[in-house]
Amino acid sequence: MSKIRVYKLARELGVSSKELMHKLDELGVNVKSHMSTLDDETADAIREIYGEEEEMVVEGMTAEELKEEKKTHADEKPAEIVEEREAAQIANEDVVEEVEEGEISEDEDIKIIEVPRGATLSDVAELLGVSTTELVKELFMKGIMAKPTAEVDDNMLEILSEAFSFLYEWQEETEEEEEEGEVVDRSKLKPRPPVVTVMGHVDHGKTTLLDAIRGTSVAAREAGGITQSIGASVVEINGRKITFIDTPGHEAFTAMRARGAQVTDIVILVVAATEGVKPQTIEAINHAKAAGVPIVVAVNKIDVPGANPDVVKQQLSQYDLLPEEWGGTTPYVNVSALKKIGIEDLLETVLLVADIELEDKLLANYDAPAKGYIIESKLDKGRGPVATVIVKDGTLRKGDAVVIETVYGKVRAIFDDKRRQIKEVTPGLPGEIMGLSDVPAAGAKLKVVESERVARELAEKELEKRKEKEQKERQKVLTLEDLYVNQGDKQVLNIILRADTDGSLEAVKGALYKMKKPEDVDINIIHTGIGAITENDVMLAEASKAIILGFNVRPPGKVQKMAQSKGIIIKTYRIIYQLLEEMEAMLKGMLQPKEVEKVIGHAEVRKTFRVPKVGTVAGLYVTDGKMTRNARIRVIRDGVIVADTRVASLKRFKEDVREVAAGYECGMGLEKFNDIKEGDVFEAYIIEQVREE
Repeated sequence: MSKIRVYKLARELGVSSKELMHKLDELGVNVKSHMSTLDDETADAIREIYGEEEEMVVEGMTAEELKEEKKTHADEKPAEIVEEREAAQIANEDVVEEVEEGEISEDEDIKIIEVPRGATLSDVAELLGVSTTELVKELFMKGIMAKPTAEVDDNMLEILSEAFSFLYEWQEETEEEEEEGEVVDRSKLKPRPPVVTVMGHVDHGKTTLLDAIRGTSVAAREAGGITQSIGASVVEINGRKITFIDTPGHEAFTAMRARGAQVTDIVILVVAATEGVKPQTIEAINHAKAAGVPIVVAVNKIDVPGANPDVVKQQLSQYDLLPEEWGGTTPYVNVSALKKIGIEDLLETVLLVADIELEDKLLANYDAPAKGYIIESKLDKGRGPVATVIVKDGTLRKGDAVVIETVYGKVRAIFDDKRRQIKEVTPGLPGEIMGLSDVPAAGAKLKVVESERVARELAEKELEKRKEKEQKERQKVLTLEDLYVNQGDKQVLNIILRADTDGSLEAVKGALYKMKKPEDVDINIIHTGIGAITENDVMLAEASKAIILGFNVRPPGKVQKMAQSKGIIIKTYRIIYQLLEEMEAMLKGMLQPKEVEKVIGHAEVRKTFRVPKVGTVAGLYVTDGKMTRNARIRVIRDGVIVADTRVASLKRFKEDVREVAAGYECGMGLEKFNDIKEGDVFEAYIIEQVREE
């Protein structure tokens, strides 16, 4: 699927990028900047909308009126552009559009780069074609100490973009794009088997169901192969394959998802028809919903006396799993894992869900270098580090050089789910590999690279980045800005709620939903439970960007330490009113801050100096307030603003200083403005973030 930049589509439609972004926001299409991309379907819809609007304008106008209207807009547009450029001193959007049109002169040398998430200063230097030392020096001059291996952020890139005249855009990784930004040719994509995880309450028959599925499979020819599992199994029905991840438990499922490993395509929720919904059933539902994957309900033990599948359907309907026969969208299949009843129906239902709901997602390029996720790993005494990988794209072959985050190696042998040696693993299937330098973590991403040398370099680079990140984020606590999730026009705070009894849980839950909240803020209770706060709650909070609330319960010391290391907020209460008061205060804190301008001082230009390679420096006398290094400066001449820029340098005599108070003299250089004259007034101001009450 081809894509188009926002600014290119805006130019095609004859509107400004700002106007188009506003229109996209009204339509619920989230774009970060004019450099964001839109798919063909969205772009065509926008073209159609603007086409309809133009027809509405044209309808009822004479040819002369239409001609005059177009002429008026044509006359207005250049003036509007000039005004915007004078006010903003050529904003990023204008620069990008001028680069496309070839209007910027060559000596300005404006570059546009896409920066991958997690890029280091060395990576940015390579993109710009300059030495890393120059970038480190520039940041040092602006008060930021950074190593070449330091991960860049928006603050660093803003400083560097002004100093080295470039524009940047964060590179978003998608399923259809390589990490280097190369778009996959969709004509080469072929269907792959779905990957399924079986979840549910203990003793409801998850393991028995998996054994029954393997036993009815054509692919499971040898009984001995069943017990020697590699962490995943492959079954075949009607000539099509399905990969099952051997019940990992909710903790492992969420732990992998917290690491960004979207391994599972479909979840089979096993519920016993004799017992109905239990606490772990609810946990499984919440974890599957948080992962955003389709759910197929397997109502097990229908052969046992007293089984009532309809009660299960009624109970699960309260968790938005309404059966298809009741007008919902969730498929239910009655099975008996022990007597192998309904197993084929279950497998056919899984394939049907894959075909209908996941048609566009279950595609892969079999000819590309392999990419996948580790689902299980161990240190084998005889074979060394071994790991089971689910390949999501490409084909993994014996002899391939691989990198798995901080682990690297060359694939010396591959085993299938029956422990037979094979030469390759295709998309959607599992394989156990040997030849790694260490044991990788579950959920780690595997990719094939050119050579073992390249794999080693990438692994060492990742290890260095992690060490720096751990040092920087030690004792870090997530802020409200880190936690809230945008949903339409609202900001939503995800909550995991634990209480001592079911009655307390329902009371607190009801009170939270009924309490007074700001209009633009809401809460979403993604999981509830009775009893102590667990490690599983912490992992779910990390994966879902949630806060944990406990009522009359406490987290054990081990869980508390785990939460602190991951920056997860845990709050416990014994009085419900105290809980509600603090939650109300927290939700008010989530309101988007308004930007308020605050003037902090004025200074008069007494003299100007021309400094080689620097530009014009103003000799100032601070008349009131103060001049600071981080302030913005308006240059006012005869009551008219002639420039609005930032401080490039601030000195007292020959020393760099952070601020100069009223009654003192100083020297100041401005960024990208040298036309300073004696008698000009410098007005210093800052932008403060003020939250609404």
